[in-house]
Amino acid sequence: MPCLIVSRNTHVPETPSPTIQKLPLYSWQARASKPSLFYITDHKVANAQLARLPQGPLGFDLEWRPNFYKGMRENPVAVVQLASSDTVILLQISAMSEFPAKLKELLSSSSWLKAGVSIQKDCEKLYNDHKVSVCNCVELSLLARTVDNARWKGKYTAPLGLARLLETYERATLAKGKVQRSNWELPLSQPQQQCKSNSSILVFAST
Repeated sequence: MPCLIVSRNTHVPETPSPTIQKLPLYSWQARASKPSLFYITDHKVANAQLARLPQGPLGFDLEWRPNFYKGMRENPVAVVQLASSDTVILLQISAMSEFPAKLKELLSSSSWLKAGVSIQKDCEKLYNDHKVSVCNCVELSLLARTVDNARWKGKYTAPLGLARLLETYERATLAKGKVQRSNWELPLSQPQQQCKSNSSILVFAST
């Protein structure tokens, strides 16, 4: 029977590993029919803009300035994000002289459904910082496990991050970088606005 003899100097090529499919970056402007972004730093302008927002489901999220040392007190909410089908509203609360009355009314009303990831923690954060209650909320990770539980492993109450939901249902990925850990109390840069627009309108699209 013939045999194959391999010397010490013979190169044996490795079997290539399976190719991992690279997902495209998510872009809310490409998905929206008439994309509109409103970055607002004045409570009067916020009240006027929110008064024109039709009732219905909204993507909801918060941002605040991170701390980089253990034991430091958590900073207050800096940005409230709302999104409908093709509109993103970034409200920089930290730059306003007072919390917008129309925003408080909208968040506490059952006429607008607010959807988000880890939304309970955001609601608690907003109440602790500004004594604003948020009603009629939907936790997207629980929604995914309810309607598509066979797809997800782990406990029913185990959280699912927005990135995992995006990769699974939209076949896209979020841009990675240091933007998420930036200072949300300073004037928002274009990368910050883009990052928050993508996440908030994606949350809306998942409802």
